Amino acid sequence: MRTTVRQGTYLDPKRGQMKLADFHATWWKTQKKKGRPTTRGRKESIWAVHVEPKWGAWPVASVGFIELDDWLQNEVKGYHTRKKTLEYMRKLFQAAILDKRRVDNPCFGIALEAPPAKHADALAPPTDEQCALIRAQLPEYYRPLLDFADETGMRWGEYTGLRLCNVDLVGATASVKEIISEDDSGLFRQPAPKTDAGFRTVPLTPTAVAAVQSMVDRWKPKATRSDIADGELHSEELLFLGPRGGVLSRHNFRRVWIKAIQDAGVARKVVNLETKRTEWWPRIHDYRHRFASRLKDLNVPEKDVQVIMGHDRGSKVTWLYTHAGPEVVESVRAALAGADQPRLRVVS
Repeated sequence: MRTTVRQGTYLDPKRGQMKLADFHATWWKTQKKKGRPTTRGRKESIWAVHVEPKWGAWPVASVGFIELDDWLQNEVKGYHTRKKTLEYMRKLFQAAILDKRRVDNPCFGIALEAPPAKHADALAPPTDEQCALIRAQLPEYYRPLLDFADETGMRWGEYTGLRLCNVDLVGATASVKEIISEDDSGLFRQPAPKTDAGFRTVPLTPTAVAAVQSMVDRWKPKATRSDIADGELHSEELLFLGPRGGVLSRHNFRRVWIKAIQDAGVARKVVNLETKRTEWWPRIHDYRHRFASRLKDLNVPEKDVQVIMGHDRGSKVTWLYTHAGPEVVESVRAALAGADQPRLRVVS
C-alpha cells in the first residue's frame, strides 16, 4: 500500500463509488465550452437520452467492459449513434482515470459492427435529367438556391449563411467564413465552417453568379459584416433568404423539396436498415456529391477537389493536405468553364 502511494498509483476505493451522474456533472463543467455549439448539443443529447438513463446511478468504478459492450451492441440503435456514444463514454471514463476514480477504461476494446452496406444506386446522386425535372417542379423562388448549390458544392449551412460581404461578383468567388446551423432550439450563427478545411474560397460559375445576382436584386442585402458575438442572425446581410425574407430553415425547405421531387417523379423512399426510418431520395445535399463527381469527371486533381469542397484529409486518400493558394481556385474554375457537356437547366 505504501509503495502504491509512493508510485502515485494508489486509488482510494471511496472515489470510485461516486455515481456516474454526479461525476459527469463535475466533468461536463470542463467540457461545455469546448467545440462547436452543434457538437456540444449532440453530446448533451447522447448523455440525456442514452447514457444517463442506463448508467447514471452506477458507481464510476463498477461499469464493466462486458455490460457496456452488451448495451452498446444490443440496446443503442443505429451505427452512428453507437459510434458517437462510444466516443463520448470513452472520454468520460478517461477523465475518471485521470481523476483517480478507476484504473481502466471499459470502452477500450469495444468493436462496433459496421453498418449494413448500401447498394450503389442508393448512394448515387441524381442525374442531370433528374435535376432538370426537380428544378422545373421547384417553386421559382428557390431555383437560384438550387442552381447555386449545384454549381458550388457548398453545404446547406454554408450557402444559407452566405453574406454579401463574403462574395466577390467581379472576381466570381465566394469565401466560406461562417455558417447558419439549426438544432432543437432553432437557428443560430456559427463563426466557423464544419472543419478548419471549411475555410475556403469557392469559384463561381456564370450560373452561380446569376443566382447570387438574382438574390441581390430581390433583397438588396447590406454589404456590412455584423459581429457574430451579438447572437443575432442579421438576415439583412444574407443572400439566400426564405420567400418572406427570413433566414432559410432546413426544416421548412424540406417540405417544399419533398413535394418537388415527388411531382418530378424521381422521389424514392429508402428504408434505413439500421434505424428502420424512412428517408427520401434525393436530398438537396446530394447536389454536393454531384459537384464532387463532376470535378472528378473533369479530371480536376483530387487535392484541389478536397480543398474546394472543404474536406479534411480522408481515410482513403493517400496524399497529404497542404495549404493551397489561389491556383487551386483557378484550376477548378478553368475545368468548370471548359466542360464540354452542356448543363441541363430546364425542361419543356
